[in-house]
Amino acid sequence: MAAEPFSARAGQVEITQAGVIERIDVNGVQRVEPGTVKSYLLVREGDSFDPLRVDRSLKSLFATGLFADVSINTQGSTLIVNVVENPVINRIAFEGNRALEDETLEAEISLRPRIIYTRTKVQDDLKRILTLYRRQGRFAVSIEPKVIQLPQNRIDLAFEIDEGEPTTIRSIRFVGNRQFSDRKLRSIVRTKETAWYRFLSSNDIYDPDRLTLDRELLRQHYLSDGYADFRVTSAIAELTPDQKDFFITFGVNEGKRYKIGKIDIDAKLRDLKAKDITGALKVETGEWYDIRDVDKSIDEIVARVGELGYAFVDVRPRIKRDRKTHQLNITFQVKEGPRVFVERIDISGNVRTLDKVIRREFELVEGDAFNSAKLRRSNNRLRRLDFFEKVTVDKIPGSSPDKTVIKVEVEEKSTGTISLGAGFSSSLGPIGEVSLIERNFLGRGQNLGVTFSLAAARSEIDLSFTEPYFLNRDVSAGFDVFHVRQDLQALSSIDSNRTGFRIRTGYRVTPDLSQRWAYLIKRASITNVDSGAAQLVKDQEGKAFTSQISHKLIYDTLDSKLDPTEGYTASFLTDLAGLGGSVRHLRNTIRAGLHHPINEDLIFSVGSKVGYIVGLGEDIKFLERYFVGDTEVRGFESSGFGPRDSATNDALGAEWMYSTKFQLSFPLGLPEDLGIRGRIFTDLGSAGKLSPSNSDVQDDASLRMSAGFGMTWRSPMGPLGMDAGFPILKESYDKEEVFQINFGARF
Repeated sequence: MAAEPFSARAGQVEITQAGVIERIDVNGVQRVEPGTVKSYLLVREGDSFDPLRVDRSLKSLFATGLFADVSINTQGSTLIVNVVENPVINRIAFEGNRALEDETLEAEISLRPRIIYTRTKVQDDLKRILTLYRRQGRFAVSIEPKVIQLPQNRIDLAFEIDEGEPTTIRSIRFVGNRQFSDRKLRSIVRTKETAWYRFLSSNDIYDPDRLTLDRELLRQHYLSDGYADFRVTSAIAELTPDQKDFFITFGVNEGKRYKIGKIDIDAKLRDLKAKDITGALKVETGEWYDIRDVDKSIDEIVARVGELGYAFVDVRPRIKRDRKTHQLNITFQVKEGPRVFVERIDISGNVRTLDKVIRREFELVEGDAFNSAKLRRSNNRLRRLDFFEKVTVDKIPGSSPDKTVIKVEVEEKSTGTISLGAGFSSSLGPIGEVSLIERNFLGRGQNLGVTFSLAAARSEIDLSFTEPYFLNRDVSAGFDVFHVRQDLQALSSIDSNRTGFRIRTGYRVTPDLSQRWAYLIKRASITNVDSGAAQLVKDQEGKAFTSQISHKLIYDTLDSKLDPTEGYTASFLTDLAGLGGSVRHLRNTIRAGLHHPINEDLIFSVGSKVGYIVGLGEDIKFLERYFVGDTEVRGFESSGFGPRDSATNDALGAEWMYSTKFQLSFPLGLPEDLGIRGRIFTDLGSAGKLSPSNSDVQDDASLRMSAGFGMTWRSPMGPLGMDAGFPILKESYDKEEVFQINFGARF
């Protein structure tokens, strides 16, 4: 049947004479019983005619939503009620929707099949659908509901949708900024101007919720740089006449920049002295004001006071501005907080992730004394999981004044990644890599990964699994299974195969210090030894079995694992082989790295590695030695320097090594969110044998050095680095490799 537009007729009340109502007739009902209609009337048979009550009866019938039209009149002593029933919805359909699935739209509307149709409900659902599309950045959407009449007073309801194109951001402007350029502030906000290279991002689609986040990001940026009076005065989104783009304008008032003046602690707890917690302060007189340091000071004070036995603590910074000297005098007021306990923790929004995965990140549990510092740390821990697009943690009043409820709302995001990589190495040839990683396996917070790499001279397959909370304790446990095949003919005139299984566990000693243990069983074989290979290499032909236990201490304060800009890390690894098997050695490897931002654009980094290995009652196996080159000192091949056979030039591996990298990274003038930065570097290192070398081995242990430049792209598949290194100090028998490509963070 043809579609008909909406229609509704006004109800009528016609009272032609007064008297007593002797009879009430109901006409026009099909599904509704006449008695039901009479029950909504405010008059009954035997009542006197009352125009006011009859009028209210008509309104009562309309309010039921059952009728499209109602009229009431009289015929003699009979009250006649004529109704036109609203139809029943047979089916609801959506036409033209591509960006949003039918299931998403159905969940948003209130109308359903087999319920009464009303125009008001349709209009309400229409508004809901429009809001849903606008949250997706589609402000040009148009929706027209159509009604298709069916027999027996039934209808089909169809929403004809023209989604239009996503409404993008044409430009972002700032008004009132003097200390930071528009370009810098655009890099701070999450909303981005549309550009061709943002095809993998939705940040250039207008989202009013994201605009609210941008106001807070701007505020945090300025407050972290001394501008304590900063305010975002306005955030205006103007839609172009063609409804295709938005102009975003932020109005800001920067105010003056402040330094920290006098710092005091006002301790109002019994037996607590200011000197007991002075060491917890992270702010210093004379430094530029930074709200992050103030927050850290509050957390440290709460933790320090908690260690002294005070369960209920309230720390509030009182800040007094000296506008003449542009200084902020800060007094940390420490007093007893309200005795409030955690009644319960409510979690919502986690469709896939189990509740326990979220709860175990909280330092608070039901029944604990409420602690705002612990709540902030719990919020940060939950965000660092990187399982969720959005995380909101709030406290709301509980069932009594001394109880509070922690409300956690999360929005999940994809935690599985498929990485495809390709490159070329002069030593390995063409390289291809496929990596499948699920960081939240089955919603349990477990990490499962499979990596397969294939090169002309090397292939590897690795299966790994990690349970971060083994036996519901803050202890990680996992295993790795791997097989590696290498064609080392060009380097050492051999082929090698290694197959192994590793179990591992780890735990945190402090928030920054962690300890790890691992046990490895490995079978290694050296085959296809060239007849002209070095004698040391020939002696290694055959199979060897390794039974090894490892211990590693790690101290890490980096702000990011993949792309650090600030902080330092240090690790000490010990491998002891000889608990069974045919391989016996002790190997120690020390690594350290520092990343320091010189200013907002320049980041200085330095990293070092030192290692040595000694045999325990036997010579060190060939495959267990250090083969030093590209990853330690750029500009050299893998195994590019170190001991070599003088006759064959085969790499023999080193028993000790050291390397240090100095690097300065900087922007290249491209849009910051494109994720491309340049760098210049200088690397140096050396490697050699512990025992004196014989005349057949070239092993002068001299210093090697290189310098060069490169760039890193934070691609959707992870960091991709390209470097051009040029050896400065080298030996005649070293092997060079100027251009190198690497995947992942390898500094």
